[in-house]
Amino acid sequence: MKVLILNGPNINFLGIREPEIYGKTTYEDMLKIIGEYADKQEIEVSFYQSNHEGDLVDAIQRAYFDKIDGIVINPAAYTHTSIAILDALKAVGIVTVEVHLSAVEKREDFRQISYVSKYASKTITGQGVNGYLMALDYLKESKK
Repeated sequence: MKVLILNGPNINFLGIREPEIYGKTTYEDMLKIIGEYADKQEIEVSFYQSNHEGDLVDAIQRAYFDKIDGIVINPAAYTHTSIAILDALKAVGIVTVEVHLSAVEKREDFRQISYVSKYASKTITGQGVNGYLMALDYLKESKK
């Protein structure tokens, strides 16, 4: 099974940006945790992070041609604004899990809107890095 782990703006600043909300785990540490877990689960993962909406759309479209089985996406701030990311996910038709490190449903009003959730098979919030692991488990189960 091949899974793309896709992260949006400012996720590369984990451990630096608002650690009281996002924790002290760095982006590099998070990738290591996910990679080790995926290896144990016999899931091939690739990672991509960008602060640019179009780059994320391009990565989603590449996933189609790369025969990716599932996408785990933390669109970050683009969750609440990007119809382009939603349209790209719908276009490729790849099973997708939306992940948020924080419990966005308990935060500011503007964070209550998620365009990605209109396509995603599952949304996981407030579980920190473990949310990505839960997403991998979900994708693996959905392929059975």
